[in-house]
Amino acid sequence: MGYCFGGTTALELARSGAEIIGAVSFHGDLSSPTPDDAKKFRGRVLALHGADDPFVPAAQVAAFEEEMRKAGIDWQLVKFGGAVHSFTIKAAGDDNSKGSAYNEKADLRSWEMYKEFLSEVFR
Repeated sequence: MGYCFGGTTALELARSGAEIIGAVSFHGDLSSPTPDDAKKFRGRVLALHGADDPFVPAAQVAAFEEEMRKAGIDWQLVKFGGAVHSFTIKAAGDDNSKGSAYNEKADLRSWEMYKEFLSEVFR
């Protein structure tokens, strides 16, 4: 799992075919230079995304969804309304117009979803 670049890294690790049971991305980049690599996924995916994140445009989100569908991955993408990039980082401030801002509801909800994901994959 990871936040921002770490979330991107978690997804790329899964795309590499590494033997992991799950990958979680908090406000990470969802794009892939090689979307066909998703066929190598061995585990589940949880992507937690700010619905208003200007750094991950709708076209990138749609491409991620298509990538997951084509590869037959057990995946979830959760979009948090009103949240932009860095929604879990208090130091990002509260001005969504800057593209990165903390969102308490998205932060708390995403953490609960992460814990549920872990509970499910380690069951």
